[in-house]
Amino acid sequence: MADSRVYTVGKRVVDIAMSVVGISLLSPLLIIVGIAVRLDSPGPALFSHERVGRGGRNFHLLKFRSMAHRSRGSDITVAGDARITRVGRVLRRTKIDELPQLWNVLVGDMSLVGPRPELERYVKMFANDYEEILKVRPGITDLAAIEYRDEERVLAASLDPEEEYRRVVLPAKIALYRRYLQERSFQRDLSLIARTVLTMLR
Repeated sequence: MADSRVYTVGKRVVDIAMSVVGISLLSPLLIIVGIAVRLDSPGPALFSHERVGRGGRNFHLLKFRSMAHRSRGSDITVAGDARITRVGRVLRRTKIDELPQLWNVLVGDMSLVGPRPELERYVKMFANDYEEILKVRPGITDLAAIEYRDEERVLAASLDPEEEYRRVVLPAKIALYRRYLQERSFQRDLSLIARTVLTMLR
């Protein structure tokens, strides 16, 4: 129990320190990307979407806007989606659209590493699983984020992306979330951060 408390407190300290450093070092890139998004299509640079966080508390997850402003359609996005803008395609492919979530980490909505935050309707579909998963802060990256980096392409190959996500992809991701909860440690978190950065650089 004491080790668990040390890990939890230490993880939060690392989250705050690394998010502050990340926002500071990446601020020129964040500004450039924000301007690019605004110039590419009408609308704000940032997009917020309600997700379920630790303890079942909803919060607004931040991303750079990668779709046409006020576009409507499925919550499931597939490769080639007509709603995605030119700049948005680059942001989604490189995962740069996720960088504003460093702010979510700083304010305590998220952690650098943890199960990816999900939409409330999917959380309700898998309520028993998420009862355990939502005991920790959701993260920017984790095992599932790395394994399903090309999720949009996987879903695009399906005749029914929504059904594919609900019946195949999300259960597989939930299994990886549970695996992370069983194996989490400082070393594991640092390894996942390193793997994520290397994947982005590739």
